[in-house]
Amino acid sequence: MLDETFLLHTKHLNDIPLFYAAKINSVGCVNKLLSCASTNIFERGALGETALHVAVMNDNQDAAVALMDGAPELINEPMTSELFQGVTPLHIAVVNHNINLVHHLICRGGDVATPRVTGLYFRKRIGGLLYCGEHILSFAACAGNEDIITMVINAGANTRVQDYRGNTLLHILVLQPNKTFACQAMDLIMAHDAELDQSVPLDMIPNYRGLTPFKLAAKEGNIVAFQHLVNKRRVVQWSLGPLSSHLYDLTEIDSWADGLSVLELIVGSHQREARRILEVTPVRQLVSLKWNLYGKHYFRLLLLLYLLYIGTFTLCCVFRPLKDAPDNYTKSELDKTIRVQKTLKESYVTYDDNLRLAGEVISVLGAFVILLLEIPDIIRVGAKRYFGQTALGGPFHVILISYACLVVLLCVFRACEVQGEAEVMAVCLVLGWCNVMFFARGFEMLGPYVIMIQKVNLTKFMWLSFIVLIGFSTCEYFMNETWRLPLDHSFNFELSVGLIDLPVEHTIITPPIVHVLHCTFSVVSYILLLNLLIAMMSDTHWRVAQERDELWRTQVVATTLMLERRLPRCLWPRLGVCGLDYGLKERWYLRSERKQSTLHIMLSSWLMVSGVELGLEPGPEHSYFDHEYLQKITA
Repeated sequence: MLDETFLLHTKHLNDIPLFYAAKINSVGCVNKLLSCASTNIFERGALGETALHVAVMNDNQDAAVALMDGAPELINEPMTSELFQGVTPLHIAVVNHNINLVHHLICRGGDVATPRVTGLYFRKRIGGLLYCGEHILSFAACAGNEDIITMVINAGANTRVQDYRGNTLLHILVLQPNKTFACQAMDLIMAHDAELDQSVPLDMIPNYRGLTPFKLAAKEGNIVAFQHLVNKRRVVQWSLGPLSSHLYDLTEIDSWADGLSVLELIVGSHQREARRILEVTPVRQLVSLKWNLYGKHYFRLLLLLYLLYIGTFTLCCVFRPLKDAPDNYTKSELDKTIRVQKTLKESYVTYDDNLRLAGEVISVLGAFVILLLEIPDIIRVGAKRYFGQTALGGPFHVILISYACLVVLLCVFRACEVQGEAEVMAVCLVLGWCNVMFFARGFEMLGPYVIMIQKVNLTKFMWLSFIVLIGFSTCEYFMNETWRLPLDHSFNFELSVGLIDLPVEHTIITPPIVHVLHCTFSVVSYILLLNLLIAMMSDTHWRVAQERDELWRTQVVATTLMLERRLPRCLWPRLGVCGLDYGLKERWYLRSERKQSTLHIMLSSWLMVSGVELGLEPGPEHSYFDHEYLQKITA
């Protein structure tokens, strides 16, 4: 379909003389056609393009210059089709790295500030192939040609333009696949923007979702851009031979004073690359400090409180108020009930009853506290992410909320004297004690195995088993309709996984097809489905093992953030040092010292001697012993 559209478009271009002349770069034909009164210079092709678009798209500089000189009205004329709405010749020349055409267009009045591309082809969407923003400068930045970027900025382009998503040039560069060129373009644009002396730096401007370029890099898992922006904010405190000390800016990284911090975005991201940012300095050091100094102690205290709470609830269930069943209570010969639930008035009489009442009050209040803590997080994060994301707790939140709701229901049952507490209590006990596994995420030895339990997807296995059961159970029922059983005999029908005897009544003659069906079901359920479940568990364990450290560290971060939100701020002293103590801005920094390898020392010595001659001297933000700088120049 795409090829047919291209052929039709080419045929249409050939049918328009001015378009054909622009396509084959025939200056004589272009000038002759422009001098002809019958020529419509604003005639458009199938994509809403003009003749100048065609010339620029084919890098035909001679024809393009002839069109600009003969019909200057076309220079800022945009394309009009739905897919390419707003594309000007300057957009095309910038993307094609045609410096000469860019120069000619700008010199002849090409507008570098106003045109905006709004066509569907250039929108940021799922499945989209190209996203370069809307403005000419954003197209130039994505192309990565420093000369063109400088040329466009000098022509009057605004370095702080934002597109329909609120993304600045830095946001757009973070989303580009070529990360190396994107970082170089960032440096150039930020250097030009710094000359404007704005109160808010360009890298601190958020988009309409509240994400700065720094935060967007963390959310998208762009480690290269994230590390690059971290290093630009880094301050070299001192350097002594192989030793160096740096102050890393914690702005936007630390969750202490930012509700939408980098840590929050990493935990909430579905990108595996985002979790790898937790290994980047200073994120790794910050997470380690938070967890080791405060987080793990608060988490283990929370575990102790939960064990005391669930233990209290368990004792209340074990010693629930019961009395001997009356003589007329038995409803049938099969009912062996000897004790029944007491009424509300009979339940709280003795001292032991009052002691149990205290435990029941604690259980109910604890259930309300759980609901009050969980519901705001569900509203803040969203039910789909809160219950479905492994790092945030996943199914354990479902278990905990279900437990709390059932405990409240038990309170209602007790007040209304409903005879059904035992069943609800049984479910509550199972849910409550299973939730203890949630606290295993705080221990590196058990945490990965809890992750495996969370990540096992039994939905596919249950659907396959359900289909098999429907087929075989329907067939069994169909066959049972033709059997003649004694009046005092009831047929016990069951389907197993092949581990017990066939549930066939041997006192009557059954057709051979019944045995065939049972044997077939045993083979399908026991050999195929059960081994499929084992294979699924093994595959999940292998995948979790590959990401063991990443997933556990992500869980640690999620747990730390959860505790920060739920505990008073006074229990979480701010980590790092204030920049005012070092003559810096009023920001918080994390100090990091490291020792360079022998190879880096040798390279540094060589650079100190010959670096100036080779033009490799470090900038003001680097030093000769800077690890990232040495990696860059040796690459």
